[in-house]
Amino acid sequence: MEIKEVDEQHTLALRYTTPVSKLSETMGKLYNEIAAYMQQEEIPFAGAPFALYHNMDMEALDVEIGFPVSSPARGKGRIQAGTLPGGKVLCTLYTGPYSGMEKPYGELMDYIQQHKLKTASFSYEYYLNDPAITPEDELQTEIYFPLKE
Repeated sequence: MEIKEVDEQHTLALRYTTPVSKLSETMGKLYNEIAAYMQQEEIPFAGAPFALYHNMDMEALDVEIGFPVSSPARGKGRIQAGTLPGGKVLCTLYTGPYSGMEKPYGELMDYIQQHKLKTASFSYEYYLNDPAITPEDELQTEIYFPLKE
């Protein structure tokens, strides 16, 4: 777990609402939709796929998923151009199945409370390897909580 400074990152993303129980089945299809658009438009990928969580309502999760791009790019339809903000973040690297993500989130929340940090109203994750070809216990996810000054 560390606090570090990150640069603003341009993105192409799709925002939607879903119950957390359907998150994994919807994410793959939507990542494929965004990737197909990027390939069609010859927009290069500039990092690992991400998911930004605008809330933590497990029945109506407001999530924005997409890919970093190296410079502002035009979206189309429900695929929109955007950014992940720059600034200070509290982050950690979690290795293991997505079903175990509650533990690192709990550790991050404990750290935030113990150190009296103020966070933005959202968090985001980068998925560093492909769950289709990586064993569950080797999946790596970076979790970010943007900090307020």
